Amino acid sequence: MFSLIHKRIPVNAKNDVLSGLTVALALVPEAVAFALLAGVDPLVGLYAAFTIGIVTSIIGGRPGMISGATGAIAVVIGTLVAQHGVEYLFAAVILTGLIQMLFGVLRMGKFIRLVPHPVFLGFVNGLAMVIFISQIKQFKVEGAWITGEPLYIMLVIIAITMAIIQFLPKLTKAIPSTLTAIVVGSLAVIWLGLDTRTVGDIASIKGGLPIFHIPDVGGISLEMLEIVFPYALVMAMVGLIESLLTLNLIDDLTETVGQPNKECIAQGVANTVTGLFGGMGGCAMVGQSLINIKSGGRGRLSGISAAIVLLLFILYLSDYIEKIPVAVLIGVMMMVVIGTFEWCSLRLFGKIPLPDFITGMTVAIITVLTDNLALAVIVGVIISALSFAWESAGKIHATSEIDENGSKTYKLNGGLFFASIDTFHAIFSPKEDPNDVFIDFQYSRVFDHSAIKAIDKLAVRYQKSGKTLHLVHLSSECRALLKTAKGLVEVNVLEDPQYHMAIDKVKPKIEALKDAET
Repeated sequence: MFSLIHKRIPVNAKNDVLSGLTVALALVPEAVAFALLAGVDPLVGLYAAFTIGIVTSIIGGRPGMISGATGAIAVVIGTLVAQHGVEYLFAAVILTGLIQMLFGVLRMGKFIRLVPHPVFLGFVNGLAMVIFISQIKQFKVEGAWITGEPLYIMLVIIAITMAIIQFLPKLTKAIPSTLTAIVVGSLAVIWLGLDTRTVGDIASIKGGLPIFHIPDVGGISLEMLEIVFPYALVMAMVGLIESLLTLNLIDDLTETVGQPNKECIAQGVANTVTGLFGGMGGCAMVGQSLINIKSGGRGRLSGISAAIVLLLFILYLSDYIEKIPVAVLIGVMMMVVIGTFEWCSLRLFGKIPLPDFITGMTVAIITVLTDNLALAVIVGVIISALSFAWESAGKIHATSEIDENGSKTYKLNGGLFFASIDTFHAIFSPKEDPNDVFIDFQYSRVFDHSAIKAIDKLAVRYQKSGKTLHLVHLSSECRALLKTAKGLVEVNVLEDPQYHMAIDKVKPKIEALKDAET
């Protein structure tokens, strides 16, 4: 019996619980700040952090990742709250969850793997700068910069906090250094009677249990959907992009593999529940996830612990949590900035292709200027795609030979797609070619509809010249769509390629193994 109970307890349960406590302390000011940014009561942000955090930790696809109310969502919903009120916000959050669940059911989470590394690098660096800027704003009170003795006290507290986090692990790893820094810094400020800003100076976090509540928007109507759907769609996309990129980051740090489709469903369920319990919506939180990982949290218990402890703060311990100095939490987040920023990227100029460097810089700059991580990532992917298309467009070429029967064969090399069709057409000379012409696609890949139309157009050119065109080693997908060349296509079924995404076959096996482990 004892052995059975022991097997059910995670190996790193102590680390998960302590790490969860640390994360909960860091969640409070973030959730409050994002709620105020969105124009709602601080408890709306705290309830979102609790409900989203506990749901995603239980059913999510990435153990150890922390989710809650985020700035990316707060930026989106501010206008909705200002124009239509908080009830419409709750309705939009519920619809956001349904959209995200649909993404997961359709297994669209895997497409996050298509985000190029320069975009991911720019995302991480931009996020680090956003966190840094948000902490600098804490040095302002009512629009004025803190100066004099209060500034010096804050700087000393920040420095001591950062020093504890940096050097304590070299002495002992029995307890998370971040948790130690928060406790030591808070007790020191209270014991010395230092006059510095605390969490309570930002807002009160005292409240009751979140209550089930159906949004009061006059029921489901076309008018209501016209108002909330655009916001819900944007929130769903922003939330999934940030969550799945964070999942990739945690994958890299822990050298494990998360389940993006499962995480999409979990984020959807979490947001639906949040909207029904008075929360503002949210997604994965990079800063808190990094704090969790750095503090030793690896399992689901860490996120569950963080959510439960946060609820205890709201219900019973608000008076104590409100005494935590803001400077201590700034020190914690500054260490997150240092750990998040990819310092090696500063040395990449001249060592990687210029388009990749420009892409990474662009993503980081857009992230900083707009605070919109999803927009930055989308722009980065578009730039990467266009760069790839431009570079690949000129790589298509062909060699030709004439056999003993006088037939000419073009052996095509390279990808045929929208950007390379002009080069493709320039290869052929229908008027000068013999009556029988073969195009061998064995070493070429037809990528898109533009390519198919290019082949179709080439067939017309040969027909008008009174020549017979044969296409060999052409994929079945392309053959099925060809119209003008129908009847002219000669294929070898055994050699014709069949293309599939490798992840479609590999991913279910990975997810099955992950389910067995968890």
